[in-house]
Amino acid sequence: MVMAEGAAAGDMVDGEVRKVDMEAKKITIKHGDIKNLDMPGMTMVFQVKDPAMLDKVKAGDKVKFKAEKAGGAIVVTEIAPTK
Repeated sequence: MVMAEGAAAGDMVDGEVRKVDMEAKKITIKHGDIKNLDMPGMTMVFQVKDPAMLDKVKAGDKVKFKAEKAGGAIVVTEIAPTK
């Protein structure tokens, strides 16, 4: 079972950046289903694991990202713009 959980956690999710808040270290993303969190597609605000990730993206960018639960919050752990 651990392997199955690891595989699900490795799935990148498609999304579109709606807002980047450098001061609060948060990002708003309209996203598809996040399978590893059993979450349907929606638009929501995420915390980021590393604030430097916010320098890679801007509002309107199409992205692929990973999100995980950490300390009671949902945190973006990886993000990259797509072309």
